[in-house]
Amino acid sequence: MEKKPQTVLFLLLFSFGAAQKSTARWAEEFHVGVILDLGSLVGKVSRTSISLAVEDFYSVHQNYRTKLAIHIRDSMGNEVQAASAAIELLENYKVQAIIGPQKSSEAAFISKLGSIKQVPIVSFTATSPDLIYDSIPYFVRATLNDSVQVNGIVSLIKAYGWREVVLVYDDTEYGRGILPHLINALQQIDAHVPYRTAIPLSATSENIMQELYKLMAMQTRVFIVHMSSTRASLIFTKAKEAGMMDKGFVWIVTDGVANIVDSFSPSVIEAMNGVIGIRFHVPRSQELDASFLIRWNRMYRQFNPNELPLDKPSIFGLWAYDTVWALSQAAEKVGVSENKNKRLQSSKNSTSLDLLAVSTNGPELLKEIVQNKFRGLSGNFDLTDRQLPVSALQIINVVGRSWKHIGFWTLKNGLSQQLNQNGLKITGSASMLELNPVIWPGESTEIPRGWEIPASGDKLRVGVPTSAYPEFVRTSKDPVTNATRAVGLSIDIFEEVVKRLPFALSYEYQAFDTIDATSSTSYNDFVHQVYLQRYDIAIGDITIIYNRTPYVDFTVPYTESGVGMIVPVKETVKKNMWIFSKPLSKGMWFGSIMFAMYTTIVVWMLEHLNGNTHLHEEKLKCILSRLVLLVWMFVFLVLASSYTASLASMLTVRQLSPMFTDIRELQKQGGYVGFHRGSYIEGLLVDIGFDRSKMRPYAPDEFHIALSNGGEHGGVAALVLDVPYIKLFLAKYCKGYTMVGPIYKSAGFAFALPKRSPLLAEISRAIINITGGDTIIQIEKKWIDQNSYQNEEKIDGSGSAITFDSFGGLFLLTGFVTTFSIPVALLMNHYKKDQQKALTKQDEQNKQRYVQKGENGHIQDGDQGNEENGDSNNIDNQERILVPHSPNRNGDLPGDCTENNRVTATTHFGSEVIHREGEASSHKVA
Repeated sequence: MEKKPQTVLFLLLFSFGAAQKSTARWAEEFHVGVILDLGSLVGKVSRTSISLAVEDFYSVHQNYRTKLAIHIRDSMGNEVQAASAAIELLENYKVQAIIGPQKSSEAAFISKLGSIKQVPIVSFTATSPDLIYDSIPYFVRATLNDSVQVNGIVSLIKAYGWREVVLVYDDTEYGRGILPHLINALQQIDAHVPYRTAIPLSATSENIMQELYKLMAMQTRVFIVHMSSTRASLIFTKAKEAGMMDKGFVWIVTDGVANIVDSFSPSVIEAMNGVIGIRFHVPRSQELDASFLIRWNRMYRQFNPNELPLDKPSIFGLWAYDTVWALSQAAEKVGVSENKNKRLQSSKNSTSLDLLAVSTNGPELLKEIVQNKFRGLSGNFDLTDRQLPVSALQIINVVGRSWKHIGFWTLKNGLSQQLNQNGLKITGSASMLELNPVIWPGESTEIPRGWEIPASGDKLRVGVPTSAYPEFVRTSKDPVTNATRAVGLSIDIFEEVVKRLPFALSYEYQAFDTIDATSSTSYNDFVHQVYLQRYDIAIGDITIIYNRTPYVDFTVPYTESGVGMIVPVKETVKKNMWIFSKPLSKGMWFGSIMFAMYTTIVVWMLEHLNGNTHLHEEKLKCILSRLVLLVWMFVFLVLASSYTASLASMLTVRQLSPMFTDIRELQKQGGYVGFHRGSYIEGLLVDIGFDRSKMRPYAPDEFHIALSNGGEHGGVAALVLDVPYIKLFLAKYCKGYTMVGPIYKSAGFAFALPKRSPLLAEISRAIINITGGDTIIQIEKKWIDQNSYQNEEKIDGSGSAITFDSFGGLFLLTGFVTTFSIPVALLMNHYKKDQQKALTKQDEQNKQRYVQKGENGHIQDGDQGNEENGDSNNIDNQERILVPHSPNRNGDLPGDCTENNRVTATTHFGSEVIHREGEASSHKVA
């Protein structure tokens, strides 16, 4: 009887377990095909994750009516084998969906087949952007396409300032699919792809080494590798052998390699040291715990007993796991219909593909797959847009035997070191400063500049012209070696630039041979040789003009810019009865007069407040008036001295003025204008409006004669040249000529390089350093005798008169003192009147008191005797009469405006009279 309850409990548990087994046993099979390259690392990882996902899902959902029946097929990395496997799965197992295939090229055909038969094709590895669901509606991408990572890669290129990159990719649909997106994105940041190399699947190790040596001979040192993991491993192994994993090189790998870098062998990891990569970021989750990793590794070893164990599955393994969960949930909602597939009737001309069944529940299954959203091992698993949403990308750096975190990239915020809980950027603007330090190839911490002059390459070919101005460029041939020699201002600047480059640059001069090397057409041809790759750089007196910029890039100019006129000067004699007014500008005259009147009015006011109303008869009495006048006299003294000096200069110094000050004036008068024969100045004069009959071309040695003859004697009234040429002319002929202008803006002389040349920035930086210091002055003194360009004669011009602004400080001083003296004088005058009122009131009170005492009696003799004994207490009994001194004729008490006026009182004591000054105070009678 005691065992009866235990027996009942046992029966209940047994019945419940049997019911569960019965439910599981009667769950309908939902056939799903899986096509993977089981010989690849991704295929092995994905197979493990798919098998574990099926096991985990149905251990949690034991009461489901459906259960996935997985049929795995090996594509062996071959498109034909993959297509054959898909047909076999559709024909023999009537699969309702296919997971895979692994490669984009395989997915292209199988997805078309699935769209025809209404069988969803869900791939977590086919990343080619060319796979668009518009043309293959039953294709679902359980990953992101490769174009998503393009912006992250380009942000890195921009952050580090690299201008050129070389693309290394598989010659497959996967490798080529990213190219249009990547090249377009690079063009948006003005980065150039000078070369790209496609590695065919049939390439041997020797073929790869030959291609690497070709890349090594180029200047560009930034390489973007978009390849399968197998091909990338071989590339980096061979690159290390070729010496391309040393300092100065940059290697960037896309997600196809970076996502599974943990799974590479130690030898490959060692060869990849210094590589940076873009991979999908997997947020931390509780599901990826130790228990899951143990079960996953146990199953991986079960499928791959001869493989080395892995620490954890790659992102592809996580996507494979989440794909199975999404498909299992969709299968449960759709269910397995009785008429699973509708087989088509055979006909005489039908093929095996035509006889494949069309899935009846395919549309509903596809709908459930894309509408399913959940939090999976890989993060948010949402296929609403037929692919996963764009999340954060992680930037890694392969170091040692593993990799380290460099930063993140998000579509919204760009580059950053870390992400906050919402996935938003928590650091500053996107730049290399916002990323963690990188260990570059060769264990270097210095950021590579992205290009190098190949040590094994040829010398830099420097083109030099034969200039009409030998001071700028002059060439010759070495009689022994027949090498080209070059000297001149432009050559000295170029050689100084080479010295200041942060790297060694080997070069050789090559002369540009032409019949007429002095013409503009010849210089255009000379610059065009750079575009034709005959020269690597063209140096000389090359003007930066618009029609040359489409073919070459120019450095910053190393000379002054602009176009000016050389005109004769004429001596002028000033005969002007009003010349005395010329030293001061109109504003100065007006300001001086106004300040003089203002000072006079203020001085009069100050004296009037002090009672001095006759300034012409008396001296200034108020100290403030004297101070104001003293400051004004100082200002007047300085102004008078400057006026005298300026007037003397106008009357004694020789005055010269240019014949013309404006090219439009010369044009209106119909004067002749000269220019350098064959230069672009001819077209400029035509654009200004000169008649060709008024334009005369000359060689540089004819300029002086043409100006000396003048327009009336077969010469010209002015010469129009580039400013550097004008400086050279005036250095030789400084007397009698001057420069007017610039009359037209030009960029000056510069060096020409090929488009997007990596040398451009470095050479321009060196030129700025030279022109901003003393070096350019010394070089110009060497080739242009500027001491002779110090014209001793004064060229007349406007702006020589003394302006009001020049004396603004002095006028400000006198204005401040004058204005401030007025309120000070008013305060002092108010204080004086208050003092006078107080004394007057006291005197009246004393007078009344003494009068009252006088009426009561006279002073007694005894009292007088007491007074004589020094008893001053009886002084109050004396009759005292306070007699104020008479005011002056102005009605005020005498005194200065800065002193207290004193009131003098007289006291009568008998026959004695005592005078008291100031306030009422006691006095003892002697």
